[in-house]
Amino acid sequence: MQNNELQSCVEKVSLENFNKPFKHRAYFNNRLRTTGGRYLLHSHNIEINHKQYTMYGMEALTNIIKHELCHYHLHLEGKGYKHKDYDFKKLSKQVNAPRYCEPLESYESRANYIYECTNCKTKFMRIRKVNTRKMVCSLCHQKLTLIEKK
Repeated sequence: MQNNELQSCVEKVSLENFNKPFKHRAYFNNRLRTTGGRYLLHSHNIEINHKQYTMYGMEALTNIIKHELCHYHLHLEGKGYKHKDYDFKKLSKQVNAPRYCEPLESYESRANYIYECTNCKTKFMRIRKVNTRKMVCSLCHQKLTLIEKK
């Protein structure tokens, strides 16, 4: 799928699900890694992660488009467009837009650090480094030590 096909798809989804036209640009951004898409507040454009389409197909793409169009239409109307806002939650439910997209990689494959509790030996996987002076085991509240770094 090319950007011009994506543009027409977004316009179609907007008219079918929201009964409102999409008047800005929609395009693939290959640099997106952890998100399915994003709505840009200043330009009102929508960027979509092409990997989501290649891995999960048209249904996942349509769901991402619906989600981003919720941000788009609410922002242009001056209503609450953020995930935490009532208007956003209400509109998402109306058009059956998912809150999250399918992850491209599992948490385990993305984890860069493995910590172990010094007391109960429970292992914790983390993507980001944890401050072991502040963070403690959630089960027994003892110290954590870094045992593996990728």
